[in-house]
Amino acid sequence: MSAAQVERDPAVLVLEDGYFQVGRAYAARGRTVGEIVFSTGMTGYQETLTDPSYHRQIVVMTAPHVGNTGMNDEDPESHRIWVAGYVVRDPARRASNWRARRELEDELVEQSVVGICDVDTRALTRHLRERGVMRAGIFSGSALPAGAEDGRDQAMEVLLDVVRQSPFMAGADLAREVTTTEVYTVEPPEGTEDVCTVVAVDLGIKSRTPQQLAERGARVHVVPQSSTLADILALGPDGVFFSNGPGDPEAATHEVELLRGVLDAHLPFFGICFGNQLLGRALGYGTYKLDYGHRGVNQPVLDRATGKVEITAHNHGFAVDVPLDAPSVAPYDDGRYGRVEVSHVDLNDGVVEGLRALDIPAFSVQYHPEAAAGPHDAEHVFDRFIAMMVAHRAAADGGS
Repeated sequence: MSAAQVERDPAVLVLEDGYFQVGRAYAARGRTVGEIVFSTGMTGYQETLTDPSYHRQIVVMTAPHVGNTGMNDEDPESHRIWVAGYVVRDPARRASNWRARRELEDELVEQSVVGICDVDTRALTRHLRERGVMRAGIFSGSALPAGAEDGRDQAMEVLLDVVRQSPFMAGADLAREVTTTEVYTVEPPEGTEDVCTVVAVDLGIKSRTPQQLAERGARVHVVPQSSTLADILALGPDGVFFSNGPGDPEAATHEVELLRGVLDAHLPFFGICFGNQLLGRALGYGTYKLDYGHRGVNQPVLDRATGKVEITAHNHGFAVDVPLDAPSVAPYDDGRYGRVEVSHVDLNDGVVEGLRALDIPAFSVQYHPEAAAGPHDAEHVFDRFIAMMVAHRAAADGGS
């Protein structure tokens, strides 16, 4: 009997401001805490669940019906599910897709992910938009004290105390908890011209990212977050890539210093999501926490160079604080990295969505151009990185 066919016992979702909803247990029973966020993606829940950027986060799905395509072995973005908890309104009773190998809920149970269903995700999302993301907890089974399912004050105070004792996302240094432990290499597909070598620093990298580079002729060496500049240079890269990942960029001091070493070595650099925030900090700009962040596959972003609007995939709760109106001199070390401009902005709220250094070979985007299951509007930025590396190598060869 699958998890979806088991009679559902009560579960309670509690937010740190005292807001709560009573629903039914979904996936594993027990207790989980984390920062609660919402994802507006209408598809691609398997990719969301396996994105390491969601480490220590409870994800609320705004799509009302989740699980109908089950789980397969082709679409995961990493080797495991990373979300701390899962909130859905209507779970599918059974999967119906030719690629499905098992039920979503069975997979969540197997990986001990505590969830809740039969709750009003619309009201919950509106609450988070108005109050901002915050810490939360899901409680079911033996972790649910008597009376909590009826909202009794004493029981709810016990649960609220558990939530308020959990760690904040601000100040969290999490990339080291999701990174690879060993170097591995993604080769270009057979028949593809080998055009360059990339070292990708895994801060929570998704599997589709090195694949995108490899498809364009890059040999990609994926290295741990703890790597040193010497480790990177030993691999002879034509360029360096910093991936997406979880946590507060202000806490990522090792990664920022490593990135400054890359820039000082005059290696072409490209970063996405967390990598964009780290480029901002390496250049001397600040970062700040968004009220509720961007998470989903429908964010409109303006490319200021072309005037085109691209629909993009996002998963971030922090942003870079850079002057929008005109290029500025990077503040770090009296402007050693030259001028920087904001290349992309989010059309919903004006958040910086990309940086371009004008005097060194470095750029980044805040969104996820490798997006699976889509959209694919922004995949061309990988071509831009390849072209930057090829041009930089040609210039170096011509000057030697």
